[in-house]
Amino acid sequence: MGEIGARLGAGKVAEAFEYGAHLLKLYRDPGARSTAFAEAAILAIVGDHGLPVPEAFGAGQYLGRWGLVMSRAPGRPLAELARADPKMVPAALDAMAALHLAMHAAVERRLQPLKHRLADRLGTAPGLDDAVRHRLLGRLATLPDGHRLCHGDFHPYNIIGPPGAAVIIDWPDATSGPPAADACRSYLLLLHGAPPLADPYLVRYVAISGLARADILAWLPILAAARLCENVPEEEARLLQLARSVLA
Repeated sequence: MGEIGARLGAGKVAEAFEYGAHLLKLYRDPGARSTAFAEAAILAIVGDHGLPVPEAFGAGQYLGRWGLVMSRAPGRPLAELARADPKMVPAALDAMAALHLAMHAAVERRLQPLKHRLADRLGTAPGLDDAVRHRLLGRLATLPDGHRLCHGDFHPYNIIGPPGAAVIIDWPDATSGPPAADACRSYLLLLHGAPPLADPYLVRYVAISGLARADILAWLPILAAARLCENVPEEEARLLQLARSVLA
């Protein structure tokens, strides 16, 4: 086992550390054995499509915690690069949209279907009354299926490096589904995390994907309701508002 070095970053689910020339992702949950091996498998699947993603080298226990060793993406998150130089925001959004489109070009049936995951989350999402939950499940049933590679958490902090040399990280939420739903998920994340970028990103994705804006935003009430399961208190009021818009 190599030596665990400096902490590179941290989130709700895991921390990232230097591990020689690689990166070690250590999960906070002591029972995250299946999570570590599942993410390693997802990276192997995604890597089959030739996308710029980390390579997984092994999953196991490291100092009593479950973790995953992977290649280290060089550079800083695209969000930080754009914040440091606002003039590069348009190029950053263009690069993000191009990466998203490349991802959605990949046909992938080995991952969990996105609509199945969303149905499970709608069934347990807190704060929804029965009428809203029923309407959301009905809307989901009418929306198209798909078998394209979907990231599930695609935003500028999960893109490491400058435009043209970026690596897409954090794939545990990857599914097989319709690109419109994955594009809408990114729009929702930007709507809360970087509001001024949400609409400009959607405009760029629509322009290069050929999908209609309305077909992407049709997923918004469903995705907002599903995100209620992720326990993000500062977003709860807006997510409930978006979820209840399904009754309009």
